[in-house]
Amino acid sequence: GGPGSYTVGTMSERFDCHYCRDPLQGKKYVQKEGRHCCVKCFEKFCANTCTECKKPIGADSKELHFKNRYWHDNCFRCFKCYTSLVNEPFMLRENNKVWCSTCTATADAPRCKGCFKPIIAGDQNVEYKKMVWHKDCFTCSQCKQVIGSGSFFPKGDDFYCVSCHEHKFAKTCAKCKNPITSGGLTYQEKPWHSECFICSNCKKPLGGKRFTAVEDEFYCVECYKECVAKKCAGCKNPITAGFGRGTSVVNYEDESWHDYCFKCTKCARGLANKRFVCHNGKIYCADCPQRL
Repeated sequence: GGPGSYTVGTMSERFDCHYCRDPLQGKKYVQKEGRHCCVKCFEKFCANTCTECKKPIGADSKELHFKNRYWHDNCFRCFKCYTSLVNEPFMLRENNKVWCSTCTATADAPRCKGCFKPIIAGDQNVEYKKMVWHKDCFTCSQCKQVIGSGSFFPKGDDFYCVSCHEHKFAKTCAKCKNPITSGGLTYQEKPWHSECFICSNCKKPLGGKRFTAVEDEFYCVECYKECVAKKCAGCKNPITAGFGRGTSVVNYEDESWHDYCFKCTKCARGLANKRFVCHNGKIYCADCPQRL
């Protein structure tokens, strides 16, 4: 701002007011643009209008100007906090309002999505997809604890800490009943941790490997053969249905056979689903016993 382009004095020689022609000798007058006028006419015809209060800036008032706008010195105050801006940095904003630098910075600062207050320079904040929060305002939608700069999971307009997201959204392992936060596998439409889906005997992981299920237990090929599978009364090898050639089992009394091992002791004719005779612990077709 700066002073007005006129001078105020007291006339000693004979001069008349340029406007009302009243004599100015011995009176206070204003000289502006080469003309002399009384104070009354100055305020009526020449004085600038204050941008703030819209009243004339009289000859006795201190005037400030900026970009062809004028203010009384008492009117040159911050629009927001009313602090005097005489000799202070300021910003001319919309509607010709002047703002101090502090209020300008606050008004232009982004607003916290949590508390809706401005986030000013130096505040710790969290930004996500063009949204911003004070660090302490970024909280879990479930437990309301501060997430701050920690890990979080977005769900629509909500944000969850790791713990709440696990309990609210994560799948639960069919074995240990704890949340599966990453990885895992599915068996019979049930989710499992990879480390929970293991052989019941040797405890090795079964993910991606061949296995068999016995009731609620799972076994790798080796352990099933060794510990679970029945031994064929014919070839003495484990009967491992689903692992290889033998998929059918013949059971008689307390013994079992691969279907291809269940054959006549004498003529080696296959007896699965056929009539047979047991003699001295051995199996014969219906015709062979008569030829013993």
